[in-house]
Amino acid sequence: MPKARAEHAWGIFDRKRAAVDWIDVVWVLFVLGLAFLPPIHEIHKQLILFGFAVFQLFEGSLIGALPKRGRAYCVIIKILLAALLLAHTGGIGINSSYWPIFYVPIVTAAIYYGPGGTLLWTALASAAYCSYLIPALQEYELTSDAITILAIRILFFFLAAMLVNRFVVENRKQVKRYQELSATLEETNVQLRRVEAEARRSERLAALGQMSAGLAHEIRNPLGVIKGSAEMLSRKLAGAQPLAGELAGYISSEVDRLNALVARFLDFARPLQLEARPQRVSEIVDRALESVEHQYPNADVRVERNYSAALPDVLVDEQLCERVFVNLIQNAFQSMAADDSNGQRVLKLSATAENSNGRPGAALVVEDTGPGVPPDLREQIFNPFFTSKKDGVGLGLAIVAKIVDEHGGSIRLETSPRGARFRVFLPSEPLRT
Repeated sequence: MPKARAEHAWGIFDRKRAAVDWIDVVWVLFVLGLAFLPPIHEIHKQLILFGFAVFQLFEGSLIGALPKRGRAYCVIIKILLAALLLAHTGGIGINSSYWPIFYVPIVTAAIYYGPGGTLLWTALASAAYCSYLIPALQEYELTSDAITILAIRILFFFLAAMLVNRFVVENRKQVKRYQELSATLEETNVQLRRVEAEARRSERLAALGQMSAGLAHEIRNPLGVIKGSAEMLSRKLAGAQPLAGELAGYISSEVDRLNALVARFLDFARPLQLEARPQRVSEIVDRALESVEHQYPNADVRVERNYSAALPDVLVDEQLCERVFVNLIQNAFQSMAADDSNGQRVLKLSATAENSNGRPGAALVVEDTGPGVPPDLREQIFNPFFTSKKDGVGLGLAIVAKIVDEHGGSIRLETSPRGARFRVFLPSEPLRT
């Protein structure tokens, strides 16, 4: 529905207008009823009524074509048509039995405008009606009874206008309240779904963490035996059997790699011991960026920083928080390095003050221009052991999510025109229980 058309529908009791609305049918029947009343054979009267009917049907189109001035044109045209109808339905226009037709432009103004605009348009419609006094006074004398009748009609014009306008204004306020309530409920539902998803993720992390801890301990012990045996074989066979010594060296190096993997499992499973202190989060992000840049000196990535001046200190463990951003920035560097579709590699880092669920803190955004995350994988990226990298383990973002959760914050992947966009919220106050 076009904007002006929507405004028109909202003005008339906020109903949706179809191609032919029921109120339009009622209007046509009303005009037909007037057409069969005397003077029936007055061609000008019939043409004016036909003009009323056609204009009412296409009124919404006029407002749609002229959203700023269309409403005023509608009221003016109806005033002119009403004045013309009086001129052709009586010897003297002021005495025409069709004088109530002026309620049409008056009610139209009451629907489209506020109280002030309604009073102004009603005054103009009343002036158009009273203009027929000018030719009448040239032939007739204005008696006190005539003045009384005219005053009553004018007062009822204003009474009808204000009653209709009051109803429309109250209806608009009610609709606005419903819209605000609907928006609030929708936002609440979004937050509820987000909290439920985070709760499910936390449950999965806890269960998998316990399993990983037990499994890692069970694996680490035989790995120690294998490594010790391999080193002993390597020393004994290095001179006599070079090939066997070389193979023993391979065993030792692969055991080291498995030990590193087990250590990551333990990092994921081990309960975090937070040493939270107020920290300047922008400085932590900058240190994480510097650390990643040392790892990728030839990355050719342009960094754009946008830190708010009014950024509050956040209550975090400095080392764990830096680990979060090292992981996110490292992922951004790797994804942009693997994407050859666009030579421009930009990393955007921003930080602003924000409130989340009534808690003040800072929102930090890490956004890159890489290939992004496919829609079908967006819900899985924080799950443990899920990875799209050939040599990945799938614990990086899971550990990041766990660290953020332990701080009472939140992390989510947001929609971005290109690349991945992670938003991390870290509170500046402890959670009140």
